[in-house]
Amino acid sequence: MSAKLKVGAAKADITPKIGAILQGYAPGRPAESINDNLYATAYAFEYRDRRSVIVSLDLCLVSDPLVTKIRKAIEEKTGVPAENTIISTTHTHSGPHTRTMPGRYPPLDTDYIYGKMVTGIAQASYDAVQSLRPALVGIGATDSDVGINRRGIAKDGTVVLGQNPYGSKDPIMTVVSFREPDGAIIGNMIHYGCHNTASGINPEITRDWCGVMNDRLEAVSGGITAFFNGCEGDCGPNLPNGSTTGNLQMALELGGRAAIDAVRAWKSIKIWHDDCDMKVITGDIVLPLKPVGTAEEIKKEIEAQGDPETLKGLRRTGYDVLLDRLAFVEAGNKGEDSRALPHSLISIGPVAFVPIPFETFSIITLRLREYSPFAHTLSLSNGNGSLMYFPSQDQLCRGGYEVWMFTSMQLQPFGDDSEQYYINQCTALLEALKENK
Repeated sequence: MSAKLKVGAAKADITPKIGAILQGYAPGRPAESINDNLYATAYAFEYRDRRSVIVSLDLCLVSDPLVTKIRKAIEEKTGVPAENTIISTTHTHSGPHTRTMPGRYPPLDTDYIYGKMVTGIAQASYDAVQSLRPALVGIGATDSDVGINRRGIAKDGTVVLGQNPYGSKDPIMTVVSFREPDGAIIGNMIHYGCHNTASGINPEITRDWCGVMNDRLEAVSGGITAFFNGCEGDCGPNLPNGSTTGNLQMALELGGRAAIDAVRAWKSIKIWHDDCDMKVITGDIVLPLKPVGTAEEIKKEIEAQGDPETLKGLRRTGYDVLLDRLAFVEAGNKGEDSRALPHSLISIGPVAFVPIPFETFSIITLRLREYSPFAHTLSLSNGNGSLMYFPSQDQLCRGGYEVWMFTSMQLQPFGDDSEQYYINQCTALLEALKENK
């Protein structure tokens, strides 16, 4: 194989049928119409004897076990090793229900998941591999105010979902573009950290605001374009209603603003690198776990929840997690001290892609970027799995929805100092990736 980088891009339609249960807000709501189609967009890379695939899915979340099956399906279809693939979701809350949770959540539509969805992902990956050709790499970036910190602080100090203009966010939108030597654009990868939830509790299937952005840059450049969501755990759409959820019209309007930013970033590319390599590194990142607690302690927590029949939504889910934890302890289990999370990092020349299997707070991606040896370090929330939220350590004391999810939605929650453990080990992986020949 040639020492020159080769790139291919392809996409497949993975839109479910009308009536499909949607993943996001108000679990169990069925789709009443299709505003715009959902896609699996795959980018294949070849350098020397190595190949890799990075996929963007217009979905909300994909569980760790399902990611494993998707990566295996890609391997079987393309021959690309599963550990050389990254699966990233755009986090639209207006896509199909693809990640189950404890408690009273609707069952998954396995016919759709293992039919149209997984088949489409594997086919897009195959088509991308089949289209591999010599490529140059361009990187453009711009500041964007499409997103805003969504952890609003009320007068009494409580954290509510809203807009926090003085809270942390990653303002940089990055476009990684690939072109043939004659100038034809192969594809574009847009990176930005922001919840893809502007449509709110809507009945339409839609990619949300990122769909407008993708379509516009694709039309302007001529290359297959997809969105890769960054650390969006504490950032949401900057909407005129003062919230980070609205309706479909607001999503389309915000998408227009995002499109202007993406096109500006793409047009800012002045240098096209013809000497980029592609490297992959795999390794476990080990995070500490809190003690599981005694049966007596867990029973007190359960009693404090009150009548379970009065609990709604995620509060009922948290109650069911406590029941699972009690059963776990009463069966004689004592839990573990830590949990290992398999990681696969891929670099394309000066760009490193870091999939993080959480909805990650923005300060974590900002820190990784600061310590990374790469010129461009792009962290991907919900990358290669989804384990709820990953708040930064400084926000744990404030509480709020995301912190509650972090501490309440795992059988054995992660430790309060998980951020620093993650930063230390991920930085070490990035340094090893940089040195890897």
